[in-house]
Amino acid sequence: MSMIEYEPARPAGRRLCKYVPNYVIFDLETTGLSVKNDAVIEISAIKVTGGKVVDEFSTLVNPGMPIPYYASSVNGITDHMVKDAPHIKDALSSFLDFAGDEILVGHNISGFDMKFICRDADIWLSRTISNDYVDTVLLSRAILPDMSHTLTDLAKFYGISTEGAHRALNDCRMNQIIFERLALELKVPSSSSKVNQCPSCGSPLKLRNGKFGEFWGCMSYPDCRFTRKK
Repeated sequence: MSMIEYEPARPAGRRLCKYVPNYVIFDLETTGLSVKNDAVIEISAIKVTGGKVVDEFSTLVNPGMPIPYYASSVNGITDHMVKDAPHIKDALSSFLDFAGDEILVGHNISGFDMKFICRDADIWLSRTISNDYVDTVLLSRAILPDMSHTLTDLAKFYGISTEGAHRALNDCRMNQIIFERLALELKVPSSSSKVNQCPSCGSPLKLRNGKFGEFWGCMSYPDCRFTRKK
């Protein structure tokens, strides 16, 4: 089956919208943005226990196709760099072994990274990604609704160095600090925070429209069904 004909698999785990102290934060670099046509060229991850970094993982991946110039111009990864790198089957297997059953965390992983790893796990490993996951884009939008939510803009907002941005491990390091800072916003909101926190599970509340008008609903729905009148 060619990649262009493949309908990407979906993650089996739940999408969460809250802070968790134990997690694996990960990031991919790819040849492009299309989950049907493009391939992974780098996988990096950081394991966190009790809010503290305990281990790191990073590998380049040979995509079996030329890396377009526009991709290399963003992430700096070239064909020469990946020529002796492992195939995605081996690289992804190593990453999944590293992650184990931990909750996965990443920036825009709902719309991008999870799609790539679910596709490749299905194709090459006959495996479904069952880890629960947290997308820090969605979390930051709920907590800091009035600012830009790119990884580098959030890093600048929190005074985090953006040196080496767009390489997967450096992006993981930035995002890990951002995730911990967002957790602090839930406990002690800054002047930029506008979060309403769910009293049942700790997730942010989101303003929703219902049959009887607007109401506050938990962003971890359907796992948490807390609601409150506006």
